[in-house]
Amino acid sequence: MALELRHLRYLLAVAEHAGFTRAAEELRISQPTLSQQIKQLERTVGVQLLDRTGRGVRLTDAGETYVHHARGALRELAAAERAVHDVADLSRGHLRLAVTPTFTAYLVGPLAAELHARHPGITLDVKDMAQDRIEAGLLADELDLGIAFDGPHLPGITATPLYAETLSLVTAAESAPGPHPPLPVADLADRQLALLSGDFATRGHIDAYLAAHRVRPRIAVEANSVQTLTEIVQRTGLATVLPDAVTEEHPHLAPVPLEPALPHRTVALLGRENAYRSAAAGAFTHLAQHHVRARGYTPA
Repeated sequence: MALELRHLRYLLAVAEHAGFTRAAEELRISQPTLSQQIKQLERTVGVQLLDRTGRGVRLTDAGETYVHHARGALRELAAAERAVHDVADLSRGHLRLAVTPTFTAYLVGPLAAELHARHPGITLDVKDMAQDRIEAGLLADELDLGIAFDGPHLPGITATPLYAETLSLVTAAESAPGPHPPLPVADLADRQLALLSGDFATRGHIDAYLAAHRVRPRIAVEANSVQTLTEIVQRTGLATVLPDAVTEEHPHLAPVPLEPALPHRTVALLGRENAYRSAAAGAFTHLAQHHVRARGYTPA
C-alpha cells in the first residue's frame, strides 16, 4: 500500500490532540475514516504507531520516532514548494518576518515601506513576539527571518549582526530642553520612572543594569506598548529608558545620557541554519543592512 502525504498529516493531528475526536474535527473528516487511515499507515510501515489501550491515545516508541521524521519531511516539502514558487526577479514572493516588540516602534515600519516600494509583488507577514518564540518559529519553519538580539541562541539558529542598539534615559523635551550632561545612575533612585513591562527583553536589560549599580527606582507606570509609554512620558514629569532610535522619532522626547551608559545590545537578523533562503528573504536582508547604514546606526 502506497504511503500518501495525508497519512502523515493525519498521524500528526492525532498525536497533537492525543485522540481521534478533536483530530477528526480539525481535519474535517469523520472519526471512523481517520481511524481507518491511521491503520492503513501502520500496515504500510509495518509497526504499531499508536497505543489505543488506555483512556486516551498516545504514540508508541516507534510512533514517537516516526512522528519526529514525519514533521521534518513535511517541513522540507513545504520549503520545496516555496522554492518552486519563489521568483528570483522578485516580481512576486512571500516573506514571514517576526520581530521583538520594541522594533515595531521604529524599525519595522521603514523597512516594510522600503520593501514594498522596491518590490511591490512581495507580500510581507509581520508578527511581534518574544525572542524565544521567534527562534522556535524559525526552527519549525513557521518563519523565514527574525529581528531580535544577538547572544546565546537555540541550536540551529544563525544570527547576522545589524547594528548596536544604544539606550538612554528619556524625558519630555519641554521639561528638559537642550543637550544634557550625563546623569549619574545613582540619581535614578530619586526619580519616578515609567518602564516597559517585564515581557519586553528591553525591560530585562534595564533591570539588569540597575541591579548591577544597586539602584532601585520608583516605578510609577508599567506599559506593554512603546507608543503608550512615549505618550505618557511626554505629558508627565516621568522619565523612561528607551532605545535612542525610538527617541529620535519623537520630537517631544529628549534623551539624557546615563553615567555609566547602559551596555549596547547587538541587533541581529535571525534565521534557521541550512534553511532554504528565498529571494524575498535575501532582498530583505540586503535592504535591512543598507537601511541601518544609511541611518547611521552604531555598527555592531
